[in-house]
Amino acid sequence: MKTYSYITLREKPELRDFLSFEDGARLEIMNKPKMPDLPKEPARTGYAHIAFSVGSKAKVDELTRRLLDDGFEVISGPRTTGDGYYESCIVAVEQNQIEITV
Repeated sequence: MKTYSYITLREKPELRDFLSFEDGARLEIMNKPKMPDLPKEPARTGYAHIAFSVGSKAKVDELTRRLLDDGFEVISGPRTTGDGYYESCIVAVEQNQIEITV
């Protein structure tokens, strides 16, 4: 089973969070509060979404339920897509879409 650690750094002017994975990979999530946040349409050019594989349908269901309970908008799923993927998709911070898949 893959494990990760979560580190939060609250240094001004940015707010940064890191996910560190056991294989050495790290994911940095940064927020710059003073930058303008323009409206974003779900169907738009450029960055569309990011997807995370959680390993099983049960975990997709569980994480989707947790995020819904925490107030995130679920915009699709959990479901099996036309191309055979089991997934759900939420709208997260700054209207970014996050896909949760097996």
